[in-house]
Amino acid sequence: MPRYFNTAGPCEPDRHYMVPAVERLPEARPLIEQLGYFVLHAPRQSGKTTTLRALAKQLTAEGTYAALHFSCEGGEPAQDDYAAAERVVVGAILHRAEISLPLELRPPPVPAAPPLRVLLSTLALWAQSCPRPLVLLFDEIDALQGEGLRTVLRQLREGFPDRPRFFPASVVLCGLRDVRDYKAASGGDPQRFGTSSPFNVKVESLRFGDFTEAEIQSLYHQHTEDTGQVFTDQAVRHAFELAQGQPWLTNALAREVIEKMAVRGPITEVHIEEAKERLILARQTHLDSLVARLMEPRVRRILSPMLEGGFAETLDITFDDDVSYVRDLGLIREKPIRVANPIYREVMVRVLASAAEQQMTIDPRSFVLPDGRLDLPKLLDEFAAFWTEHGEILTSRLPYHEVAPQLVLMAFLQRIVNGGGYVDREYGIGRGRIDLLVRWPYTDTAGKRVWQREALELKTWADKKADPLAQGLKQLENYLDRLGLQEGVLVLFDRRSKGVPFEERGRFEEASTAKGYRVTVLRG
Repeated sequence: MPRYFNTAGPCEPDRHYMVPAVERLPEARPLIEQLGYFVLHAPRQSGKTTTLRALAKQLTAEGTYAALHFSCEGGEPAQDDYAAAERVVVGAILHRAEISLPLELRPPPVPAAPPLRVLLSTLALWAQSCPRPLVLLFDEIDALQGEGLRTVLRQLREGFPDRPRFFPASVVLCGLRDVRDYKAASGGDPQRFGTSSPFNVKVESLRFGDFTEAEIQSLYHQHTEDTGQVFTDQAVRHAFELAQGQPWLTNALAREVIEKMAVRGPITEVHIEEAKERLILARQTHLDSLVARLMEPRVRRILSPMLEGGFAETLDITFDDDVSYVRDLGLIREKPIRVANPIYREVMVRVLASAAEQQMTIDPRSFVLPDGRLDLPKLLDEFAAFWTEHGEILTSRLPYHEVAPQLVLMAFLQRIVNGGGYVDREYGIGRGRIDLLVRWPYTDTAGKRVWQREALELKTWADKKADPLAQGLKQLENYLDRLGLQEGVLVLFDRRSKGVPFEERGRFEEASTAKGYRVTVLRG
């Protein structure tokens, strides 16, 4: 069977194109050899299970260790039922050992033991009877919660001093989040475990990284070697720019082009861009799982000011646990703090603005001029009228109401260009603005396909702040310089508690920057 780009479940070398799994976690081997207990965490669909399975298989095949990978996911319903959580974990170990290990390395029957001692007793007996040191890789550890999680961690800590002869030599706990000393895993609210840590024996906390551009090049080249179909250098570079190396997105872009779009011949940057749009519109399971997180208060606290462009650069992200939580979900990156990749950013905005878009009855075709260009002045006029009439209600009803005006305008733009052009978004983190570039294709008088480009900058006027016009003109000028354009649009939303009444908004002004660039100012 031909290999393919996998977007569901662990990867297998004989069936899937894949980056060599064990090579993605070079730090693990030294820690195992030091008999370390350590944590590995990364967002979903980043290759954790693929890597852990490959590592366990390799360690066992080498003949030095008896290594077993298994999942704790079945223990999620147990919650605070610690006895049930124990049984699930022990059952998962026995099940996977029967599948993955030769008979002489499998655990003996579970010994009789009271609750809170079953896992400890089972692992201790197995370590004594096994001819090799045990290495256990607990996947989805943060599916366990509350007392169920605590009892597993405490028993591992209790047995730790007896390794490797009377307890597993090395233990890897893998999940979505770091297993912190004072928090329940899997994204719950802060929950103290008690005065002592349930897992204070870890020597390291590793975070699984995304693909590098070179790894994406190597991954896509495997398809070329198998089929002869080439990914151009520009296509690989664009895939990296869009996904920022996120493994599921990297595979999904390639799969969309090859299987869904059925492209024949060289795969270009244009194909990757189309695949991105198709993925966003389809909002497959992976993207939907991210969307479900957007309404969580801890996620909203971080993302809302980011989307507005006003997130303080001085925030201490090292000790802010909400930032760590959103980062561990894979939604943001750090240094500087920003949305993890352009695809996630686009999905977030479209989802948050969808309620506003449903209120719009505009016909996108009415905004196309006879020569095929986008009628930007008409677009701005229509938006100003829409905002004056509906803005106050939408601002109160939309999620992330702090950034509702920007979301409404972006929804309006998206409704008009959807299926024909693109809206590229940049967030000036810490600088209080959103930069938008509308790209619209049309055919010029010579019959050549060209792109109309229109730049917009969105800012808000908050209480106790001066009119942002001067600052906005300077920032827009820099944006226009970067784009090579000489005119743009500055939209200033009045968010003051005693600002201009909505019925008086939607006014236009003409202005210019220090370099003489022409600017249309819309006060909303």
